[in-house]
Amino acid sequence: MTEKFDIVVIGGGPGGARAANRCAQKGANVALIEKESLGGICLNRGCIPLKALLASAHQLLAAKNAEKMGIETESVKPNWQTIQQRKNNLVDKLRKDMTASMKAGKAKLIQGRAIVTEPNKIQVKTDEGQINLEAEKIILATGSAPIQLPQIPFDGQTVISSNEALSLTDLPPSLIIIGGGVIGCEMACLYAAMGTQVTVIEALEQLIPMEDQWVGRLLKREFEKLGIKVITKQKVSSLLKNNNKAKLQLDNGQQIETQKVLIAVGRKSICDKETIQNLNLETNGSEIKVNEKLQTSAPNVFALGDVIGTTYLAHGATYEAEIAAVNATGGNKTITDYSIIPRTVYAFPEIASVGKTMNDCKAEEIDISVGKAFFRANGRAVAQDEIVGEVRALRNKTDDKIIGITMVGQIVTELASLATTIIQNGKVTNISFPHPTFSETLQEAVENTRLK
Repeated sequence: MTEKFDIVVIGGGPGGARAANRCAQKGANVALIEKESLGGICLNRGCIPLKALLASAHQLLAAKNAEKMGIETESVKPNWQTIQQRKNNLVDKLRKDMTASMKAGKAKLIQGRAIVTEPNKIQVKTDEGQINLEAEKIILATGSAPIQLPQIPFDGQTVISSNEALSLTDLPPSLIIIGGGVIGCEMACLYAAMGTQVTVIEALEQLIPMEDQWVGRLLKREFEKLGIKVITKQKVSSLLKNNNKAKLQLDNGQQIETQKVLIAVGRKSICDKETIQNLNLETNGSEIKVNEKLQTSAPNVFALGDVIGTTYLAHGATYEAEIAAVNATGGNKTITDYSIIPRTVYAFPEIASVGKTMNDCKAEEIDISVGKAFFRANGRAVAQDEIVGEVRALRNKTDDKIIGITMVGQIVTELASLATTIIQNGKVTNISFPHPTFSETLQEAVENTRLK
């Protein structure tokens, strides 16, 4: 027997779940298929567990620095097992809440591995057997997996991915992180705060290479204060394992020993090969190609999130889910400017940026004025002893619009939506900034673009 739906969504991560809910809210008969745990990588092996661990790390650093705030404390140290248990409990609760919410909604949740056999037919292999489905539209949201270096393959023990790094039973005395991007920098802060000797190796010129040079310089300075050693413009040429330890050799001949090696050089899109072949989908490497409506090359099949490789961000996937849901239910909506999706890094300090960078403007020959403001001059930041960082805003001199905002500092990720609003309006319009708040530094940076 074949069960029929208007729309079948494959993949229950943030993007897939949002798309299924939105389609159901628009009156469609929807099925959501997830082969593992609802919530995808973000909830189970990514954003949420890492942020839970980082929250513990932040509390630990705050406790160690409490004396300067007038708080007397005795010896402060991490209990890694308790920290891990808290993280696991938190993820379990959020997963149960998300599952209950989906079941209470209008979309049908099916647990199993889905393979699209034809543009409107899906086979789902479950623990109870195979289920056959038909759908007028299909949305693929199958996610991504950590990239493996050919010369340094994962072994799950000495050479690990972010999956294992989130669930280590013991704190390693030393850790080398290959990759100075988002995941590498967040992991570096976590383990350095816990007392691990951390080294970050980045092949490009700076940490967080997608942002401007000043961001990389500031982050490196603060990392060194945490005891993190940063090596840039170097690649790892080989690795030798011996007695659960590793010795890495860099291109310049330098050798470094460590107990564990975390490969954090990015993620790659994943989708069942059978589905790609059966639908004859156009791809770019592992990524599924889509147009500005998120339609694939197959009729009535849409794709979003990591599987199309646009942002590799959970909130990027949910943004795309809104577009895909509209179009899958008969609408006509497009997405053309991905720069308005905030880029966030939850390191110590945090980074948040929206719109164009200074590097972008230089490459596109856009004449800009740059406004700067510093948290060391912000009343709330000084009161809380969180004075590290700054905000830079970019104004296009041609049309007088704000086209880029980059922020480094405490809780700047919480200001990303406000920065997005400013970018979309092109200016600060009818926004009252409470005093004293960190947000006033953002306001000041925007206003200072007119001083150039």
